[in-house]
This record gives sequence, C-alpha cells and structure tokens, in this order.
Amino acid sequence: MSAALLVRPDVGCDSPGMAPRLPLVRRIPKHPRAMHYNRLAAGVMAVNLGWAVYGATDANWWTSDGTDLSAIALTAQTNLAAAVIFRQQYILNALAWLVTRPPTSWPLRVRWALGKYYRFGGLHVGTALAGTLWYLALVVSMVRDAVTGVGAASHAHMILGATIATTFTVMVVMALPRLRAAQHDRFEVTHRFCGWVALVLVWLNTMLFVNTHRGDEWFGSALLTAPSFWLVVLSVALALWPWLLLRRVPITYERPSSHAVILRLEHGVVPAVGTTRPISRRRFVGWHHFANVPAPAGDNGYRMLVSRAGDWTSALVDEPPTHVWVRGIPAVGVANVRRLFTKVVLVATGSGIGPVLGHLLDTTVPSRLVWVTKNPRRTYGDAFVDEIEAAQPDALIWDTDERGKPDVLQLAYAAYVESGAEAVICVSNRTVTWSVVHGLEERGIPAFGPIWDS
Repeated sequence: MSAALLVRPDVGCDSPGMAPRLPLVRRIPKHPRAMHYNRLAAGVMAVNLGWAVYGATDANWWTSDGTDLSAIALTAQTNLAAAVIFRQQYILNALAWLVTRPPTSWPLRVRWALGKYYRFGGLHVGTALAGTLWYLALVVSMVRDAVTGVGAASHAHMILGATIATTFTVMVVMALPRLRAAQHDRFEVTHRFCGWVALVLVWLNTMLFVNTHRGDEWFGSALLTAPSFWLVVLSVALALWPWLLLRRVPITYERPSSHAVILRLEHGVVPAVGTTRPISRRRFVGWHHFANVPAPAGDNGYRMLVSRAGDWTSALVDEPPTHVWVRGIPAVGVANVRRLFTKVVLVATGSGIGPVLGHLLDTTVPSRLVWVTKNPRRTYGDAFVDEIEAAQPDALIWDTDERGKPDVLQLAYAAYVESGAEAVICVSNRTVTWSVVHGLEERGIPAFGPIWDS
C-alpha cells in the first residue's frame, strides 16, 4: 500500500481524503463520553437511584421509628458482589464467546453494537460506585438512628460501617481516570489491599448484623439463611479465585533492541489467540497485562512483547528475570471482535503489534494491517518483522524514522476503503486510539480499541 491512498478526491468529505462526518444527532452517541462503558455505568446508577426512591417511599426504610439497616446493607452488598462478578475473567470470556457467535450475515449495525461488549466494565464501575454510596448511606442512617435514640445499631456496627465506607471511598478516588493514570502503582496497591481489607470487614459486619437480628434463632441457622451471607461468600470466592491460580513460571527472552524484549513462556499452557494475561516480578504488586502471542511455527509455549514505556517495563527490558508470576486465566482482548465481521483493518502503533499479531497469524478472518512504528527491524528484530510480512504481504508498515509521523486516522481510513473491510480495530496509546476510533465512528464506520479499564 502506498501513501497515495491518503488522498481520495472521489470521496465526499469535510476532511482531506475522508468521508464526511455523520449529522450531529447521529454523532452524539459516538462521542467518547457517551460510549457504552459510560452508558452502562450511568444505567446502573439510575437503577440504584430508583431503588433508593422505592426504599424511601413504598418500602419505608427510613421512618421515625428507625431505619431498615438490613435492607440497605443487603443492597450495598449486592452491588459490591456484582462489581466483583463483572471483573471475573471467566465472565468476560463467556460474554466474548457468546456475542461473537452471530454470523456475518446479521445486519452490520447489530454486529457493531455487539462488538462493544468489551466495554461492559462500566457495570463494574457502576456497581462499585453504587455499593460505596449505599455503604455511606448505611453509616449516615446508623448515625441518624443513634442521634434520635431509635434502632438497634451498636457502636461496633457504626465503626465497622464507617471503616468499610472509608475503604471503598479510597478505592473509588484512586480509580478516578486521571489519578489512576498518574499514580498507577498506588492505584494498584489501594485497589487490591483495600479491597481485601474491605471484604474481611464486610464479612465481620454481616455476621454482626445477622447476630443482632436473629432473635431466638440459632446463629448458624440464621447465618445460612441470610442472603447477605451468601453474597459475601460469593464475593470472597471470586476475589480469591485468581490468586489460587498464582504460579511462578520460567521464561526465556530475546532482546532485539534496547527498546523491546520478547518473552517466551512455556509452562504447559498455550493461551488462545487474542488473549491477554497479567505478569509480575512479585506475587502481589507490580502486575501488568500483556498480549499472549502464539509461538513461531515449530516452537512450544507462547510469547509476550514488552516495550519500554515506564519504569516497570524499562527494568524488564534492561534486566529480564528468569521467572515471572502469572495468575488467573488468559482473558479475551478487544481484537476478538473481528469474528463479527467479514474483514477488518488492524491498526497498531509501536508495541501495539503484540496484541494484534495473534490475529494476523490466524487467518480465519481476513484482515489488513497498518503498523506505525520506528525502524521496525532495528527495534523488534528481523525475525519478528519477517513473521509479520509473511502473514500479511500487503501490510502497510510505516517507518516513522524514515517517513515521519503520519496521521494514523487517515491511514486507517485509507486502508478501510482500499481493503473493503467492515470494521477497524486500533491498538495504540490512548490519544491515538481515541482519535482513530472516534474519528471513524463519527463517519459511520465500526471501530474498536482498548479503553484501559483493566
């Protein structure tokens, strides 16, 4: 493919070489702030708001005689159990399998919508935020009952409730996008360890609530028949499960340049094409997700491409360890949506080639590659580039050292038109990904890219 593809005067456009944008009314739902992820989170909050209205009116949770603390606590725990469920890799993989079953004969608009399944992390955000607010409501209600001299909340109830609410609030604040991006390590530590502490406290609080309201019933019987107890059991089991699969596995590596290292893992497991998994040098901190790349023909195991992009990756590139920790199971990545389309354009910049390489090697869905990177052979090695060119003889590999930085949106659009693809998948940094995905979708072209919510 040549640079001439960037300019197509036969295409009506409001931007050089590109189709015109959709009318404003149709563009609004395509805006990043209106993406499915945010819609799902807002929908969860709306449902909880409706439930709160019901509790305050028909259910009479708040009266002059006291508050129905059990109902509020159960609502909080239901949301938090759902937040844990929506983060499970089995759930994500099952959903990915289900939504990619429809044939390509289905209407494009339907397949386009199904392809947004990977944004269902909005359900995690919505339920986690709602659960935190419900715990805050629980604490406020207990204080209100104590001040007015009604209800049965003890000092232990209030202390536990306030601690749980504070813990969840810290997790929510640290998960705010800008703070999370600027303080990733602190986000990881607070999210994990505060979450574990909160689960222990919720467990204690649940048993305390059941004991307070069991009357003459045996405590064990009351506990086993309490819905909140089983929600806590479910939450703990799902939070614990990935760590039961924690393994320290040996690695070998190839370092084609000072910018990148290719890890080779062989431990009896070969992840499916298009999956990712976290690895770390240490058991409980410093976890980072990388795509699982199939091993070259004739080799065993699988690979991970790691590029220098910060302190952690720089240390891995400079001094690769002999072993790394893995946990959980491989989770399906965003490029899996290709199965919904007859042909796709895969756009990658730099080490974004890692997550799409498996899809290039798997020819069940025709694709066209656009790869923008600096001196690919010097950076990633001749063998790696030869493998890509063998899989994609018509790929556009744009060497930024030789040709400068391109308009990736223009390249993606040109490849989309030229190849006759139905959709575009972009794996790059946040700025480029949003530029490509939003730029294409506001022109009525299905486009997909990571959303950095893992």
